[in-house]
Amino acid sequence: MYSHGSESLLKQARDQGPQGLQGRDQGLEAVDSLQRLHLILAASGRALPSELHQRLLALLLSSSGEQLQVLCAAVLRETAPPSDHKLNYSQCSGGRLNSHCDPASVPGAVVVSVTPLQCVQLSFEGSALGRLGETPRADVPSHIHAALSITSPSLADHVTLLNKKLIDWLRYASTQQGGGASSVGFFNGPRIRQPGPVTELDGGPSGDFFTVLCVAQGFTEDQWMNAHAFSLLRPWLLASSAAPGDSSAEADDRSDVDGSVVSMVSATSSSSRLLAPRERLREKSFLYAQRLIEQSDRKALKRADSELQKACLVEAVLILDQVCLEDVSQVFRAFPAVKALYGRLSPELGAARVLLAVAQFYLNHGETAAVDCEPVWRLVFGRLPAELFNDPHLAHSLLRFTRLHLHHLQPRVVQYTQAFPNLLKFLAWDSPAVLEDFVDLLPSLVTPGTAVELLHSLLDLPCLSATLSFLRPAWPTHPISEAAGGRAQLSLEAFRSPAHRGLFLFLLRAEAGSGDTIARLATLHRLLAEAADWPRVVQAAQAVPVLLHVYFNAVVTVANEKLLSQLVSVLLERSSLLFNIPTFIKEIHRVLSFHLLRFCKLRPSLVVDQSHELLEFAGTTANAFSKEAVFTDVVWLLGEVLSGGSDPRCSVELITSCFESLEAVLFEVTSSAPPPGEEPVAPRVITSLMSALAKLASRSHDLIPRVSLFLSKLRAAARGGAVVWSREEDLVAIVTRGEELCSLLRLPGVAQSVLTPPPRGPRWHRDLNVAPSLQLRALSGLALLH
Repeated sequence: MYSHGSESLLKQARDQGPQGLQGRDQGLEAVDSLQRLHLILAASGRALPSELHQRLLALLLSSSGEQLQVLCAAVLRETAPPSDHKLNYSQCSGGRLNSHCDPASVPGAVVVSVTPLQCVQLSFEGSALGRLGETPRADVPSHIHAALSITSPSLADHVTLLNKKLIDWLRYASTQQGGGASSVGFFNGPRIRQPGPVTELDGGPSGDFFTVLCVAQGFTEDQWMNAHAFSLLRPWLLASSAAPGDSSAEADDRSDVDGSVVSMVSATSSSSRLLAPRERLREKSFLYAQRLIEQSDRKALKRADSELQKACLVEAVLILDQVCLEDVSQVFRAFPAVKALYGRLSPELGAARVLLAVAQFYLNHGETAAVDCEPVWRLVFGRLPAELFNDPHLAHSLLRFTRLHLHHLQPRVVQYTQAFPNLLKFLAWDSPAVLEDFVDLLPSLVTPGTAVELLHSLLDLPCLSATLSFLRPAWPTHPISEAAGGRAQLSLEAFRSPAHRGLFLFLLRAEAGSGDTIARLATLHRLLAEAADWPRVVQAAQAVPVLLHVYFNAVVTVANEKLLSQLVSVLLERSSLLFNIPTFIKEIHRVLSFHLLRFCKLRPSLVVDQSHELLEFAGTTANAFSKEAVFTDVVWLLGEVLSGGSDPRCSVELITSCFESLEAVLFEVTSSAPPPGEEPVAPRVITSLMSALAKLASRSHDLIPRVSLFLSKLRAAARGGAVVWSREEDLVAIVTRGEELCSLLRLPGVAQSVLTPPPRGPRWHRDLNVAPSLQLRALSGLALLH
């Protein structure tokens, strides 16, 4: 609810109609009230009452004061419009539209009797002739933007009208400079110098028609409209391709313009004059884009003009792409210019965004033109990320291009999935900025051929981040050792050393396929130990757990049993080979253990397939201290799955071997103090070992006396107080679990039914609605009675 002051202000505004507010629009009270209302809405995010919303919309259109219009528009933008309210735009038809009344920017401004295209028509039809010189160019672009989403069949005439206007603005703008340049002679007064023709960016004479790359001291109104039309051209082509057709419209490209413009029509071909307005606009767009590509070959005199050339080139190539998508026959006309542009720009990487636009053209039309696209993709996914990984604009543009065209890149471009080592450099350099992009892209990079290497690359992302920091230090004028306060001297020397060059070259590889990982990962981690607290490295490490979840979710959809078996082995191996950032290691262990359980639940046969690796991991006592999450889940898997009912290959010898390995680990953990510098082993680890031993013994009754004797000694030692391997507060849970398991094992038949349920039968020990501890206590009580 609003506060008392807010409610009072809303009531005052409701009580005043548009005329009342209009009458006070020169005073400070109305302005102050609207300012306070805007602040309240911005802070609360609440909606205005329907009646007040309508009054403000009416005031926006009827007020003559610009300050009041600005405030009304600001208030309306802060609140969602009522669902039942529509603004009748016919109120604006009597005069010139104001940009504050733009229906694209004011919520609730829904067209009823006058469409945005009609507003465009009204805005440049100030007289019967509708001369371009009278066009209010500041208003037209916003109205065209508002009209881009309109595809109603009733608007076909207005689409045709705007197509004709765009043709005029693009093709028939004046080639003379606008305005007169004044000069003062020494012996005479000021005189006006007649304007000359526009020039090219290199100072040479301009071509046959005006474009946005022409230079002048001043610009005429139609030249400004030429620039506006160019900025709106590509979205208009895209929107009008789904708009109603204009084939029935008059195929005469002479729009309602003055005689000087009409006289220029004779320069066009007769075939162009016979086209419908939409096709003519497409043709003029094609010629305009080609003209820009030709102009870009000139060397600009100013650096700013050089950047303008690149920006216009991007738009020109995208316009050609859109025109060719609508008319396939234009591909063969456009490809020579685009191919020449690629040949000119590809040696230098300064025009990377233009090359991305060229790549989009090749992607959409390369098959039609039957050209070899491989060099383009080797540039886009090879050189660009390898050399410009630290360019945030390129990172955004390249990843956006990849996301938008992912459905074409996956089946057509082999280089895409092989280029993930290069793409990951963007992530390693600035992970917060591109993490969202990689969450979307990562599943497309996971294939049976790249899955293992990609997993290693994700786990090595902090190492890649540290290596890239040596290549591109944050302060180019200072060595990386100075930037890190002198702490990175050893890492920098190792990076420069020929003895370790192979390690870093593997991290910086451009393509997949040179090997899943390297044999000296521990050495690499030691060499880069000083980089563990660098901000860039820490950020990269924080992104890895998120991406691992995305990766494993994608792997499940493409992996067969052989690949999953290989991944289980990699998970166990890499849990010991992680870059030494404590929080990073802990998070990765949690992710690896979660998905290890997921894989084995999805394919229980993996436990028997990888029994040797799992037993080797679970039989290493050090893993119980340093890898608690993974170790506990591996022990649970061995005790849960290793049974003849789950897999016929599970023999008594395998069960006995597993039992002996886990028994030895539990004995070592509970008979000595933890290693120096290590915390006591977690009670979850001990209870999981005890439960696994009891489960295995229930499937091979010869083992029951051994586990019962061991659990009895463990209970006696805990009660005797001679315990150095656990905290005192954890002993109660450990002793309780031991007593429950001992009582259960006294009845082997009951123990087998509880601890080894049938694979497809009811699994009472997993039922969340039943408390297993209560069941075990009940069975323990029954055993004691006997």
